[in-house]
Amino acid sequence: QVQLVESGGGLVQPGGSLRLSCAASGSIRRINAMGWYRQAQGKQRELVAAITGRATTNYADYVKGRFTISRDNAKNTVYLQMNSLKPEDTAVYYCNAEGLTYSSRTFGSWGQGIQVTVSS
Repeated sequence: QVQLVESGGGLVQPGGSLRLSCAASGSIRRINAMGWYRQAQGKQRELVAAITGRATTNYADYVKGRFTISRDNAKNTVYLQMNSLKPEDTAVYYCNAEGLTYSSRTFGSWGQGIQVTVSS
């Protein structure tokens, strides 16, 4: 079983910055892709950014140039640096990880979600 724990959310003014972290723990042999999704109130969950084991990144158009995803493989942790935040970035942000356990089973896990609110 693999658990993901997010941290770093909160309230920030428009134009401000936040850094989200997501640490994975458990029987992890290898993590392939890690990503961040978000779900605004009344809307579907959507991909924000993803990163592969080789650090290839993918971003939603609406965050390109503002958000940066990175990962520390030694710590099984993924980060999301969010700059120039806008009120429309307000949402619950979820971390996702996919990989292989020590028992050679694939896993796909989600974090519990963390609130990001951009407001003056």
